[in-house]
Amino acid sequence: MEIGIDSFAASPKGHDHPEQAIAELLERIELADQAGLHAFGIGEHYRKEFLDAAPAVLLAAAAACTKNIKLASAVTVLSTSDPVRVFQNFATIDLISKGRAEIVAGRGSFVDSFPLFGYNLHDYDAIFAEKLELLLNIRDNEVVSWSGIFRPPLREQGIYPRPLQKKLPIWLGVGGTAASFARAGALGLPLMVAIIGGQTHRFRPMIDLYRKTGEQSGFAVEELKVGIHSFGYVANSREEAIAAFFPRYLEVIASMNKERGWVAPTREQFEHLIDDEGAIVIGSPEEVAQKIARHSEALGGISRFNFQMDVGLSHEQMKQSIKLIGKEVIPLLKNLSSKGS
Repeated sequence: MEIGIDSFAASPKGHDHPEQAIAELLERIELADQAGLHAFGIGEHYRKEFLDAAPAVLLAAAAACTKNIKLASAVTVLSTSDPVRVFQNFATIDLISKGRAEIVAGRGSFVDSFPLFGYNLHDYDAIFAEKLELLLNIRDNEVVSWSGIFRPPLREQGIYPRPLQKKLPIWLGVGGTAASFARAGALGLPLMVAIIGGQTHRFRPMIDLYRKTGEQSGFAVEELKVGIHSFGYVANSREEAIAAFFPRYLEVIASMNKERGWVAPTREQFEHLIDDEGAIVIGSPEEVAQKIARHSEALGGISRFNFQMDVGLSHEQMKQSIKLIGKEVIPLLKNLSSKGS
């Protein structure tokens, strides 16, 4: 199992020192590479509290200062992006990184990019499906002829540069709709599931649907990889992790819920989220490794787990967590896996 980090390039200091926040983000990516983590993803948002509106630029900077870690989007908001430009950006990152770029394509959890780039929310699903089709066409063909509704056609158009990897990895990032899981299976794309609340095992029926649809569409089981993106944080002890994480998590989620007309989360709800079956993965290295292993078993096996710890934790707290993940969590998971086999 691969272990990674996803970041939305949050700026906990507001916008007083955005250059410092980006420098610290790149330092954490470099540290994750040195610590032996397998992947680092950068999100894509268009709001004041995040600095990831140009994720390909951040990933290119990270590619230049790392050696082994895979560099991915988390997610590329494909609905309001040009698939040609997305492919060109990530092919370039792939060349800079010598074959470590990945795209996680999705629709995102916010819709700020729709009015910003002049798209209609009524086309939400149709535009994503069309652009995903084009992106996969470009990935698989150097010269493309294509026509659709939401973008001008391409007629025998060469798309360059081409990536170093023969087949640039494209994952489908999904939330909670069965149609999205089935789409990923029908296309044979690896699946990145955002599980940010509730109990992780409740996603099993949709993951089973993904695998069944994929197999019925002619794809091998090993092609149908499943990754999880969840809130998480590792500290020396469970008590230390909760004390650092909970107040900041509460503030972030309360703000998001207020925007969407929902009530703020309570401490009792948080306790359910950090119990054995809850979505949040938090605690000591031993507790975190055991919980990730339980999640994997509950979902029929996962290929990657990505921590999301951008909730206002300090740079030093996140660095310490990354060190613990590399030094202790990954070896513990390997040990648990070998015992299980």
